[in-house]
Amino acid sequence: MITFLISAIKIIILLGVLITIHELGHFLVAKLCKVKVNEFAIGFGPAIWKKQGKETKYTLRLIPLGGYNSLEGEEQASEDAKSFSKASIPKRIAIVLAGATVNILFAIIIYFTITATSGTYISNQIDSVLDGYIAQEIGLQTGDKIVEGNGKTIKSKKDLNDILKNSAGKEIKTKIERNGEIVDYTITPSEVKARITGIYLDEKCKIVAVQKNSPAERQGVQANDRLIKVNEVEIKGNSNIALQEIARKDIETIKLSVKRGEEQVSIELTPDYETSYLLGVNLKPAEDNFINRCIYGGMQTQEFLLSIIDNLKQLFTGHVGVDQMMGPVGISEVVAKTDGIREFFQMMALISLSLGVTNLLPIPALDGGKILILLIEAIRRKPMKQETEVNIQLLGFAILIALSLYVTYNDIVRIFCRI
Repeated sequence: MITFLISAIKIIILLGVLITIHELGHFLVAKLCKVKVNEFAIGFGPAIWKKQGKETKYTLRLIPLGGYNSLEGEEQASEDAKSFSKASIPKRIAIVLAGATVNILFAIIIYFTITATSGTYISNQIDSVLDGYIAQEIGLQTGDKIVEGNGKTIKSKKDLNDILKNSAGKEIKTKIERNGEIVDYTITPSEVKARITGIYLDEKCKIVAVQKNSPAERQGVQANDRLIKVNEVEIKGNSNIALQEIARKDIETIKLSVKRGEEQVSIELTPDYETSYLLGVNLKPAEDNFINRCIYGGMQTQEFLLSIIDNLKQLFTGHVGVDQMMGPVGISEVVAKTDGIREFFQMMALISLSLGVTNLLPIPALDGGKILILLIEAIRRKPMKQETEVNIQLLGFAILIALSLYVTYNDIVRIFCRI
């Protein structure tokens, strides 16, 4: 019962914060543009608190799953000089744009704060050279900085890993900074066959994710399982022991014992093998100071933004199916299972950014759809017929409802399939 209450509180806080800042964005820009806001409401259903201001009624409603701004002249024609319909098109676009923009900015601030305070970052400077790899063979040295690969700047371990992965084992034209001078190398990465289970662990041996179509997924390993034993070895919350046992090459089948809720589950899986390409170097942690925290925090935040945009591109290009989308039910389940303040705020940032970017898509009934209609009005130099605009919005709303029902159905099926 206590677990359920804590989960419910998490979901209410997260949704409440994101909805409030979204609607607050619309509200503040409307006020700035001298447009009358008749009501600013958080939640739906019966009002549990309300206060009449000089111009706006502020309302808190029972169901904390939405919110709205009632703008004068937005839904119906109004002759009030402060109505939404009387405002200039740039002002109306600014008001509509504000909600999603605030969600995106909020996500950036939260994610940057988390990453800039997370501690260790890996630089592009070589800390040690490993025996038997190409780096040793060509004479790379401790203290060298790997600054460029195939014309792409390298600032962190991730940059280097991306270039190595994309090389597919072919030559990489590399620039190395050594004692203040740039040395050019043409490097063919060492090929390594690695065992893949598809399990992603945190430092407390909680499985935070399971790779799709991996051996772990095929054998029923689930996110939020907690490793208790690997190959009959007690893990005791030590992720290093767990990873060492998983990486053992003297056994073909890995035996796992995981705690799933109150149940302990035994699983056996046979790893796949994946080819990777390495230089054979360990990179040095960046110096822990304010400037580096800002730099590496900014880099990770940029990657975070690009990953969301890339996911949307994959959805529209068919690389990701609609059946892989997650709706309110799925999101609520993930939020409920967050472990600790940092993970909770990471999820809040992810949902806020997704909400903001999705809201800007030019789909009727979304803010992006409203902006598109306003742009058409600007091009035509006359407003769209109200009946036409209403029909477009209704069509968009119907599509969104149908999509929401489909996604929610998939969420429920996924949950029950795991039970």
